[in-house]
This record gives sequence, C-alpha cells and structure tokens, in this order.
Amino acid sequence: MDTEALRSFVRAAELGQFQHAADELGVTQQAVSKRIATLERELEVRLFTRTARGVELTLDGQAFLSHARSIVAGVERAINAVRPGSRALRIDVLGLRSAQAVVLHDYWRSRPEANLDVVTLRANDPRVVVAAVEAGDIDASFRTVIAPAVLPPALQMIHAFDSPLELLVGPRHPLASARRLTPPQLRRHRIWVPGIAPRSEWAEFYDQLATDFDLRIDATGPHFGDEVLLDTLADSADVATLVGARDRYIWPTNHDLRRIPIVNPTLAYPLSLILPRTNPHPELRGIITHLGTLPRLPDAVWRPSWATTPQRGESGGTTCELCRRPGESPADSTAA
Repeated sequence: MDTEALRSFVRAAELGQFQHAADELGVTQQAVSKRIATLERELEVRLFTRTARGVELTLDGQAFLSHARSIVAGVERAINAVRPGSRALRIDVLGLRSAQAVVLHDYWRSRPEANLDVVTLRANDPRVVVAAVEAGDIDASFRTVIAPAVLPPALQMIHAFDSPLELLVGPRHPLASARRLTPPQLRRHRIWVPGIAPRSEWAEFYDQLATDFDLRIDATGPHFGDEVLLDTLADSADVATLVGARDRYIWPTNHDLRRIPIVNPTLAYPLSLILPRTNPHPELRGIITHLGTLPRLPDAVWRPSWATTPQRGESGGTTCELCRRPGESPADSTAA
C-alpha cells in the first residue's frame, strides 16, 4: 500500500480539504486527488464525500482513519530511527563508570539538548565492535584497534583523549600514604587487574606496561565486579589496582581507599574513537570538539607503542574530517 497515499488521506481527513492537504504536503491538489482515488480503488470503498465546504469522511473512511494514522506514524518512526540527526547518537563505551562515559556525561551536561544513547557492547574482541560500526548498529565506539589491518576502509580511528592512571589501594597498603608515585615505586607490589580478556586492547596495554616498567600485574581469577574488587583492596595490605583518573568508582567510607596519581612519567591509557569516514552522525562533531577541550597531560607521558596520537595543535583531544576548516586537506586519522 502506498504510504504517500495514506499520508494524503490522513491529512485530507484532518484538514477537511484536498487543497489544504496538498499545501501541507507540498504537492498539487490533483496529486492528492489521484492518490486518494487510487487508495479507494485498492480498498474498493469510498473514503470521502464532497460537500460545499470541502470533503467529509464516509463511514468506511471513519473506520479506516485510525489504522491509517497508525501506519503513517509507524513509517515516520522507522525513517527517523535510521536518519542521522533525527535519532539519538548511539555510541559505545567500555563501561558506564569508565572515563569515556564520564566525558560523555560532561558533554551532555553542557548540551542537554543532545540526543545520546550510550551503550556498552560488552565485546572484548575489537573486530566485533568494528563490525557493529560498519553495519550501522552503532554510530561510533570508544575503542582502539591496535592492528590497522582490522579497520575497514569505510571507518576511521581518531585519537579521543588519554586517561592517566592512578594506583588504588586500601589504608593498610605500604604505598597508601604516598601523595604521588613514580612507576619504579610500583615494582615488586602486586597490581591486581582481574578480567583482562585475551586479544582485547587492554590486554595489550597491560602487557606492554608490565614489560616496559618491570611491573607485577596479576590478572588471575575471574572478575566478580567492581564491588568485590574494592572490598578486596579495602581488606588487603598488599593488593593494589590501576584505575583511570576519570573513572567513576564509589565505595563505603569505611573502606578508606586511596587514589594516588602516577607521575614521571604519567601512565596514559590511550582512548580512540572509531566512526564512519563518510556520513557520520552529526552529533559527533560536537563530541569531538568537546574532546579537544580536555586538559592536556604533562610532557612526561608513557603511552603504548600502538597508541593513536593527537594531531599537531590539539589540546588533549583530536580533530578529524568532521572538524576540518573549509579548504583544509584531510589527514590520515588511522595512525597507530
């Protein structure tokens, strides 16, 4: 059934005149008349009777109107669901307490009119996330593909921001009284990071971190959730973990946990944004601009070798094709 004919029928019924319906729909009165005539032939009923003041619904037309309205509304919802700018930006983060989610929340607070749908794909394999962006299931993802060959030509990966790491310890830990720490001071201490998934970007990150600084990073045992991890730290005199400076954690006051910055160098977890090269969701422009306003890290920063890096002139965030000035040439945004 022709949805434009249904839309013409609904507007004519609501406005009482074919001409008014035509004006609203941006077509001629003759086009509206032909659409409704075709619809009447298909249904084998009369939908309108003509009067001196315009048109009125017949009994069949009255019975058909509510159903036609539902069909037209459903079609419009379906179109809006896939039209960029008419639907929410679907963006994937590693977790709702992660630095990416915190940064997105700050962006939304500055622009409450932004229509965001923050999701977590719960996929450790970056190829699953890449496939979701390529298929349009999500519009973008805060993930990093450390093997450039995995990224299809239709997608780009840009630097989002760097998340500095902090040591999280309980009050009985030997390092609990420190105001800041350097990587060599972490040696010989057990750093427990449960749930490091093979082939994930964070597995590669921790492998390189442990190698470069001779750290004892322990990933043994299942990850029973942040609450169990925090309880363990509060009760332990020798277990610590690493968290991002912007990651959001909440614990009971009697835990007395301590977040201690790591400096000289700052240990930075690099966060990238994967998005389509062409026709990205319009809301991504504002988010990328917001990322560019985040504070820069100090000069002494350690990043893994595969990290994406900010473009020249950026202030902790990045630019891409969405944010180029008119006439500016494209830059290769997939460097790793």
